[in-house]
Amino acid sequence: MVSYRRVFVPGGCYFLTLTLANRHSTLLTDQIGLLKESFKYALSRYLCHIHAISIMPEHLHMLIQLPEQQCYYPKFVQSMKSRFSRGLTKKSPTQCQPIWQSRYWEHCIRDECDWLNHLDYIHRNPYKHGLVKQVSDWPYSSFHAYVKKGILPDDWLGEEDVNGDFGELS
Repeated sequence: MVSYRRVFVPGGCYFLTLTLANRHSTLLTDQIGLLKESFKYALSRYLCHIHAISIMPEHLHMLIQLPEQQCYYPKFVQSMKSRFSRGLTKKSPTQCQPIWQSRYWEHCIRDECDWLNHLDYIHRNPYKHGLVKQVSDWPYSSFHAYVKKGILPDDWLGEEDVNGDFGELS
């Protein structure tokens, strides 16, 4: 069996990719209210700041920042995934198959350039997957907050060749 090692840095910033077990599902966007409630619940239990997020129908990407003394983010991820799964089971008691892939992609952000590459990747992801013609057309993204703050223009498309491994199948 493969042994996975995660990097734990107190106060670290992490890029995470979480994926549903069924890669053809649209549960995350179909159940966006439950997903938001699940995030709210997890954030109330495990303090961290979400710098950026983009929610696709069957996977999501996010950049999270941990508090200065905290280095253990898996409890936050587990709490959110568990809350979402339990909520779905309440809505549909026949739901008994796994909802999430058991593993998830994690990358500890190394520097500002790495942070910016991952931020761009997150915001560009719906466009990359052909879900929209403009990044601004996707409603389930923190891109809109960056536009509202004047950090990014509404017509931003980002760089096509963002460097890095983002935990997604090509």
